[in-house]
Amino acid sequence: MGAIITNLQQIFANSGYAQILFAEGGYRYAIMLAIACVLIYLAIVHQFEPLLLLPIGFGMLMANLPLDGIIHMEIFINETQHINWELLGTSGGLADYLYLGVKLGIYPPLIFLGIGTMTDFEPLIARPSSLLLGAAAQLGIFVAYAGARLLGFTPPEAASIGIIGGADGPTAILTTSILAPALLGSIAVAAYCYMALVPVIQPPIMRLLTTEKERQIIMEAPRKVSHTEKVLFPIIVTILVSLLLPDAAILVGCLMMGNLMKECGVVERITKTAGNELMNIITIFLGFSVGCTTNAETFLNMRTVMVIFLGVFAFAFGTAGGVLLGKVMCLVTHGKINPLIGSAGVSAVPMAARVSQKVGQEYNPRNYLLMHAMGPNVAGVIGSAVAAGILINMCRGM
Repeated sequence: MGAIITNLQQIFANSGYAQILFAEGGYRYAIMLAIACVLIYLAIVHQFEPLLLLPIGFGMLMANLPLDGIIHMEIFINETQHINWELLGTSGGLADYLYLGVKLGIYPPLIFLGIGTMTDFEPLIARPSSLLLGAAAQLGIFVAYAGARLLGFTPPEAASIGIIGGADGPTAILTTSILAPALLGSIAVAAYCYMALVPVIQPPIMRLLTTEKERQIIMEAPRKVSHTEKVLFPIIVTILVSLLLPDAAILVGCLMMGNLMKECGVVERITKTAGNELMNIITIFLGFSVGCTTNAETFLNMRTVMVIFLGVFAFAFGTAGGVLLGKVMCLVTHGKINPLIGSAGVSAVPMAARVSQKVGQEYNPRNYLLMHAMGPNVAGVIGSAVAAGILINMCRGM
């Protein structure tokens, strides 16, 4: 009987329960498990970006079950900042190998490929001035970069934090994996949480910066775009952006290749694969592996709190930048542009455009802004990739 009790005590002493209850700092695991459950709750019950928030939340849950050893971040984050291939071969598991897609920058471009197959650039081509609204909405990226520098973050870390303001999760992940891999977990969680909260964060800012008269403006229908224009657009954008900012070439190139596949009409089978099966598989791998990086040791600290704060700061300024330029364009065009579409310049497609539509209809039920807002919205996708290229070019090697 004594032997049985001794064995049971030994089993308990070697269990995760004992680590949480009695080990120094064990409470941190409990906090992280609670945060993971909150993310899963938001994904399932409130449907906040469920396709990514659910795997991220479950990856966070798995990474913070003590002693399970699901991921070994020392393979990726070490003194050399390079992958320790020897340690990966001897100690790596499933999560470690899946994380290679993040560390090596494989998943985000493939996500952009899928997004390209589902994106219609016609509103942007019909109204090229939408590019200006997409560019203005990247203001939050550079404001947050400056704020992060004032708080003591290094230039690469500040650049990674700032990119949250683009409301583009894959771009934030790629930028952070290159510049500041130690911050990947907190930045990814912040980026996708704020993307999910677009309908909550944006409307108060939009109402604050516009008048009721401006919100009621009905815009004229955009011109019809030819098939030739739709085919040429992704080719031209890829050439122009890649020559100007080679660091943005992979993101913009994959986005435009996906769109070209969609618009040319001759590769329907691989277009469907890129937009469905491949996109779904990469989304699972990306979300789960990123979630696994958010363990208690790297996530629960003051730097994470500052990242969360700066993220919402970046997002708010990005929304404000788009709306304010929309007001300028409204003035220049003598009331033909509704400033609300400027808020869609952030890269949350198509959620931000839907918010513009919803707020506009609150003040004028005959106001249909969705197609007009999609121009700045898809411009924001390009703009966030360009901003990432600029920041990577500025901060790599610092």
